[in-house]
Amino acid sequence: MGKALADNIYLDTDISLNVFTSVNFHDWKKTESQSKFKAYRLWGRFSTDRLEARLGLQKINFGSATLFRPLQWFDRIDPRDPLQLTDGVYGLLMRYYFQNNANIWLWSLYGNDEIKGIEIAPTKKHNIEVGGRMQVPLFTGEAGLTYHHRQADFSQLSATIPGTPVDKSIPENRLGLDGKWDLGVGVWFEGALIRYQTDIRSLKYQRALTVGMDYTWEVGNGLNAIGEHFISELADKAFGGGEGTDFSGLFLNYPLGLVDNVSAILFYDWNNKDLYRTFTWQRIYDNWRFFLIIFWNPEELFLSQNRENTSNFAGKGFQFMVVFNH
Repeated sequence: MGKALADNIYLDTDISLNVFTSVNFHDWKKTESQSKFKAYRLWGRFSTDRLEARLGLQKINFGSATLFRPLQWFDRIDPRDPLQLTDGVYGLLMRYYFQNNANIWLWSLYGNDEIKGIEIAPTKKHNIEVGGRMQVPLFTGEAGLTYHHRQADFSQLSATIPGTPVDKSIPENRLGLDGKWDLGVGVWFEGALIRYQTDIRSLKYQRALTVGMDYTWEVGNGLNAIGEHFISELADKAFGGGEGTDFSGLFLNYPLGLVDNVSAILFYDWNNKDLYRTFTWQRIYDNWRFFLIIFWNPEELFLSQNRENTSNFAGKGFQFMVVFNH
């Protein structure tokens, strides 16, 4: 819904609900069901040709990476999910666009008490989160610098990590840097450094880095491939040794025709020597979409624990989805 207040000045809103019921079968004997009914998007926006201010429950995401996202700070999108669904965050987001395509973001979040994105602990209740991002054109692409501050609640970690404070919050500062360029092939990087002001040596810093590239071969209808490598670690220093995960990923996508498309996503865990496999077939008829997803993954997942519906891809199985868009 929207309304023009004057030339180049607009007000609009987005109100949508997340309503679903799912049933998972295990060995055809045990079933697990889940139902959800809650707000999915609930925001109002004031905008002009260069300025946008959006208040309410919304999706905030940015960065250059596709499969492994160190800047996945506020959403929980799984690249294997064909619908790309994720819960939003409550807050105010302001963006200003300059004439040279540079843009600046500023945000303030409140009331988001659950773990989101790559967080290892939720935000302390009744605390405000603030941050911003500057994105500028650079050579044949663009680069971005991002910052975020919040108070993290580590009390939920006290049972597993000795010395974790139970009765106070931990100041957390995040710094992100990313860039993407067209050099005949697409190349990009995305990195994040998170500082926790705590005396726990193994939890002072969290860092993550992704490098990737993509190319489309002129084979048949065009075969697109995306490759990324990802490292994530916890350490007591900003740079140096740490403990964490080391993953490589490959995404292949091929359109069979006007209505059919097939894709595959492969992840390899270098630490545990595990291979994650997901294959998807999609067919589109006007407002209808059909998906068949076949997966063969480890029973215990070490990849992106905070992503939406990640547990649905554990072990071996398949999903069949029918989606109607109105």
